[in-house]
Amino acid sequence: MTTPGPIRARSDAANWLVEADEPLAGLQLRCGGRMPGLIAIPALLALVRKARRARLPLSRMIVAVDEGRSISAWVSVRPTADLTYIEASQWRPTGDVQPVAELTPDEDLLRQLSEGEILLDAEQRVLAAHLRASDLHDLSLALQDGIGRFWTDFIRLDRAGQKQPLHWRLLDDATFTAPGSMRRWHARILPQVGGGFELLVIPESIERLPHELPDTVTTHPAWNTLLGRDLAPALRQPITRIIANAETIRTRLAGPLAEEYASYATDIAEAGRHLMGLIEDLADLEAVESADFSPAPDRIDLADCARRAVGILSVRAKESGIEVDCPAADESAPAIGEFRRVLQVLLNLLTNALRYTPAGSKVRLGVGVEGRTAWISVADQGEGLTEAQAIRVFDKFERLGRSGDGGSGLGLYISRRLAKAMGGDLQVAPTPGQGACFILTLPADLAEEAAFQNDERSLTR
Repeated sequence: MTTPGPIRARSDAANWLVEADEPLAGLQLRCGGRMPGLIAIPALLALVRKARRARLPLSRMIVAVDEGRSISAWVSVRPTADLTYIEASQWRPTGDVQPVAELTPDEDLLRQLSEGEILLDAEQRVLAAHLRASDLHDLSLALQDGIGRFWTDFIRLDRAGQKQPLHWRLLDDATFTAPGSMRRWHARILPQVGGGFELLVIPESIERLPHELPDTVTTHPAWNTLLGRDLAPALRQPITRIIANAETIRTRLAGPLAEEYASYATDIAEAGRHLMGLIEDLADLEAVESADFSPAPDRIDLADCARRAVGILSVRAKESGIEVDCPAADESAPAIGEFRRVLQVLLNLLTNALRYTPAGSKVRLGVGVEGRTAWISVADQGEGLTEAQAIRVFDKFERLGRSGDGGSGLGLYISRRLAKAMGGDLQVAPTPGQGACFILTLPADLAEEAAFQNDERSLTR
């Protein structure tokens, strides 16, 4: 049964679900999450992360697992600096969970290659649309103003005589032109269980392979563009389904299960999350190596960023038996940088520190401002780095000979690229046997620092 009316929710900059209507709040809890807590619905988390990374509103059909059954919904997310606004419609159960083996790879790939989605009812009338291509702007506006009309009213089909009403199979893969666009497009129509359709708007040019594109397009190495832009997005959906199905088995939502099989499901879910982490690294890698990559600088407090990072990873630290010291509530280190990128760097540094620090030891985060530079340090009590390792540690795919630790060898490379893009740097000193200490520097927010010092002097009078 389709849930009437929109379902609204909000998540914060760390992708924690802080507020949600039913039934989304209930699904969050049944998936093992908390309120508030990190979004526990894999498909929704992937969509929110993608929207925040692109800093653009996104919409698509997502599928989630709810107590052994699939739930589908059309979800729109709109990110801002601090919050992401989520709205779900067409919420309906779609039957038993589909086995991973039954997923259609071609459909997943087409969904990622599409430059827009249009949600249709059972009669192929427009319910909602989200078109990302700049030359589909006119069509997007027309569709928004024409909710309830046939989608074919807004485009020109290449084959004459194809007018509504027609069976959807006669229109599937039809080519068309759209107002304001010089390109030709394919319409791929995907029927939804329970009624209605999702129409993928796919440019005809995707039929060309990457090596057939003009030389002016391939400004990055072929492997980077193929993995980061094309293959990585196509892998997200099937992997999120694998994780969701494994979690359903692990939590025994589908029924009683022997302990050893629940353990196997836990391993599958962890492997899936590891793969998803690699995919996110590939997407970040392409972003930071893009010639037009530019962070959005803002006034931030490195001490506040440190406290947030520690809060996010506090459960992992406790499970590892490691104490984490972070700046006190009254400490401040005003800086200029992009909040989410700084938090990304800190989470990477803190994750590494927790990974390589023995149980029973400490990880310390310190902050300060020296002249025109603000800094934050992450120091652990692990093995430390030799001089040769300190030179190589920021290289791409460098893991210093470690294997089986879950790392991709991209985290520190990406983190340093982000630091430099924000006008700072990320460094580490060779300290073998004394633990590692990474220091992130950024331009200081001198106006804010002066105000802070004036307040300090006022309090001491």
